[in-house]
Amino acid sequence: MKRRTFLTALGGVVPTSALLYHLSPEDEMTLRHVDNPNLPYEKKPADWKGTPLRSDGTFQNLHHPFESSLYSVLKWKLETNPQADAKKKDLRRLTVEKITLQNTFSQDSLIWLGHASYLIRLAGVTILIDPVWLDNWALKRFSELPFDPHQLRDVDYILLSHDHRDHCDEATLTLLGQLVPKAKILTGLNMSPLLQPWLPKNTIQEAGWYQSYDLNHSIRITFVPTRHWARRGLFDTNQRLWGGFYLESQDKSIYFMGDSGDGPHFKQIAETLGAPDLALMGVGAFKPEWFMHPSHTSPSDAAKAFREIGAKKFVPMHFGTFDLADERLLEPLDWLQDNPAAVNHALIVPIVGRDLLV
Repeated sequence: MKRRTFLTALGGVVPTSALLYHLSPEDEMTLRHVDNPNLPYEKKPADWKGTPLRSDGTFQNLHHPFESSLYSVLKWKLETNPQADAKKKDLRRLTVEKITLQNTFSQDSLIWLGHASYLIRLAGVTILIDPVWLDNWALKRFSELPFDPHQLRDVDYILLSHDHRDHCDEATLTLLGQLVPKAKILTGLNMSPLLQPWLPKNTIQEAGWYQSYDLNHSIRITFVPTRHWARRGLFDTNQRLWGGFYLESQDKSIYFMGDSGDGPHFKQIAETLGAPDLALMGVGAFKPEWFMHPSHTSPSDAAKAFREIGAKKFVPMHFGTFDLADERLLEPLDWLQDNPAAVNHALIVPIVGRDLLV
């Protein structure tokens, strides 16, 4: 994928419309904290004030103020990818196992659909996370979707981590709005104006970080911090909140990282919500690291975060389906398999379509 296309697909890893975007002394003084007053905090850090919002109405990371540099964007777009030849010659692709959905849900299931998209069955509840299933002008899949979307029935919740196009796809969500209009959408603050036109019959709940959604089931889903940013167009940078999800049933917990650079929030999540059974960790779109590291974790950064969060099993994601950066498509998985001790020998090798809980 050309880097110009990559920047368009995600809204840009670093948007060219914001040349220098950082927390000024004035913003430091006027930074306020917000949440959804209709949603609870089941658990939160001891000194938690709410999700930080800048004086200009844009959201702010907890520990690393978002910064943008036109110089960095141009440097990456114009420099030669040292792995270009290796990428061209490497024809390996993710393994895909086709499934029939009506035969899938006799027990708890975790099915990877490629990139950051999952189909989950937890305590009798059916959940989709970040469904991006259809090719469009900006994104082309390099791994097939393992099922026919029209097989979907009785989805309870659709979780959307943030507004970037490789996590939040208009065509996929419009289709889901037709197929599962009763599914509830769970996402971050200020996402409804973007999503409701695509999903006119679905109800939407927006949460601030560490707020738990109001569910009609025995599971709990909490929106948690990431180190990232948001953007769809030229003039909406960070106007919608980004995050990850922490899912809990009576006997199982799953942490979905979302998109994130490295930071202290991983340890904070574990201290607040506990060490999860499974951690779904982003490992791709990480090169060049000097440019990508504020937004995406490399395999080694993700391994470090996994150890900090204390999970029992490491499930890598955010690689292999879309060509978004300079590394080879399966390079993140290569690194993890070559360095098993980095994730405490707890790696689950993901197969698209396979139940990873079996």
